[in-house]
Amino acid sequence: MLRELKTFMAVARHGTFAGAGAHIGLTQSAVSAQMQRLEAHLGFALFDRTGRSATLNAAGRRTLELADELIALYARLAEPGGEDGRGGTLAVGAIASAHAVLLPDAIAAFRRRLPAWRIRLVPGVSLNLLAQVDAAEADMAVIIRPPFALPSELRWRTLIAEPFVLLAPAAKKRASWRELVETESFIRYDRRSFGGRQVDVFLRKKRIAVRDAIEADELHGIAQLVARGMGVALLPKSAGIGTWPRGAVAHDLGDDTFYREIGLVERARRADHDAAAQLVECIVEAAGRDTDIPQAKTRKLPPRRKST
Repeated sequence: MLRELKTFMAVARHGTFAGAGAHIGLTQSAVSAQMQRLEAHLGFALFDRTGRSATLNAAGRRTLELADELIALYARLAEPGGEDGRGGTLAVGAIASAHAVLLPDAIAAFRRRLPAWRIRLVPGVSLNLLAQVDAAEADMAVIIRPPFALPSELRWRTLIAEPFVLLAPAAKKRASWRELVETESFIRYDRRSFGGRQVDVFLRKKRIAVRDAIEADELHGIAQLVARGMGVALLPKSAGIGTWPRGAVAHDLGDDTFYREIGLVERARRADHDAAAQLVECIVEAAGRDTDIPQAKTRKLPPRRKST
């Protein structure tokens, strides 16, 4: 019933089966089926179902108080000796660029401090990794900052702010970025990703109509398409990409520059977890070394206001 309990926690947090499913990668019907199984197993109803909302009843509220503790206790089964300092396992989610740049140095530093602890790296896209941290399936994750307010149970730390540039074929290096984005074929950073949503918001804010030709999520692949003359793209100047491919040139956006924030999300309740806290410290230190991340511009940004 652990899977059902995790889904139950998501429903309690997001208020509807559809909302929970959108955050944990399940359909509304799958969430509903899991909740029916959980209620049948427990022998009592957990929700007062009114319209599309799923409001916890008294039994549901009691169950929620215990569910998070049960999930945490189960996770500790994979950490033999973790309580007396011998070791354990930390699950760390990360987008592709973090795997290549931030985490190698951070993990090396962590292992020197606590060699008995194991690290399980979880690859994925930001939205899925955020859901795993939210469901306590991962201890922390390095992701792109979401365009919405995080639940109060989660903590965010900005590590790097990467400036967006207009990447164009080298033959177009004399034109301005705005002229290029308005006249050339546009290779769009996937709008389903957090970074791609930033590009979409930027274009609408600037009232720029583009000639959509290709849409993709992998930054290396987009840069290679630009280098082959397939069009132009708005991309973050990311250390995960390294140098731009031959045949492509980056145009600075000047005063119109916007940033992709890469940061660390973790559950606030794990702040007292000594090993997790030390790994967070190692990741933060790795992000602050400009010599290790030559293309990533570190920049402190004001906290975002929570949506109302």
